[in-house]
Amino acid sequence: MKLFGTGTADAQGSAAPALDAHPSAPIPVVGPGVGEGIRVPLGETGISVFPLMLGAAEFGWSVDQRTSDEILDRYVEIGGNAVHTADGFSGGRSEHIIGRWLRARGLREHIALSVRIGAHADNPGLGSVNLVRAVEGSLTRLGVDSLDVLYLDASLDASTVLEDTLATVEWLRDAGKIRAVGAFRFTPERLVEARILASAGYPRIEVVDEPYNLLRRRGLEGDLRLVAAAQNLAVTPSHALEHGFLSGTHRRRSSTGGVRAEQMKGNLNRRGIRVLRALDRIAAELSVPVAAVSIAWLLAQRTVVAPIVNAFAPHHVEELMQGAGVSLLRSQIADLTRAGE
Repeated sequence: MKLFGTGTADAQGSAAPALDAHPSAPIPVVGPGVGEGIRVPLGETGISVFPLMLGAAEFGWSVDQRTSDEILDRYVEIGGNAVHTADGFSGGRSEHIIGRWLRARGLREHIALSVRIGAHADNPGLGSVNLVRAVEGSLTRLGVDSLDVLYLDASLDASTVLEDTLATVEWLRDAGKIRAVGAFRFTPERLVEARILASAGYPRIEVVDEPYNLLRRRGLEGDLRLVAAAQNLAVTPSHALEHGFLSGTHRRRSSTGGVRAEQMKGNLNRRGIRVLRALDRIAAELSVPVAAVSIAWLLAQRTVVAPIVNAFAPHHVEELMQGAGVSLLRSQIADLTRAGE
């Protein structure tokens, strides 16, 4: 089985060339990555990305520098080009790891780099002073001059006046430190307020990250999705696999331990098992991994452009990226949606 179907059309409608795979693996041994011809516009940012962002939440926490490098190498080798991290991931160690990798590989110009700001212990919130300090800190740890997308994290700070935050973002953009603006955990009302401020000349929010997957539905579905669609915002949902549960790997409480066990407890129930059974059946029908089906369901949802997915090993990257090449039937999408309700 090949990682992607041949002749897949990119965002401009041109077809990617067919590539012969090595008999023992779905990944070509030489030549460009099979995913290099697959790019979608990230809303109205002017940035084109592979429809799956590689998240770096595990880097520096459960994944060391060497394994992180291997994961990043595999992602780029297959054809990915969008890496997402946050200043609060592993206290900034995630950014250090990505920065070392970017310098060692010389790939900064080829990677759409996004960073979520607002949860680092040294510079929490979205106040003007802390926001500038946080961006400068991320740029230093990453060893880069600018960020392609700056996500504003409102999960710990809902009190800062949005106009002040966007005024600071405007200065950062004019200074060449950021290219586009995203939002994390913004309410529909705050997104509407941001659009009103944008009409007055402030920077426009163009990307939204809201945790969303087959099991975590309430946050995006409803008013937030309506606002995102009306404003033509690109949705890049995090927690795409619900801490790995939707990859089909964790099916018993005894098979997990520590923090991961706590994250799984809420899903190891009748609803979670029902979803896994639906995923298993469709994965078998399509001869793809369960994780790929989970990603394909997300990409079939309105407004979703590129899920943010974390990986623990290089082979996880291969399974996840297959989701961009899976076309689910309407009946399969409906079956998965019902299973998760």
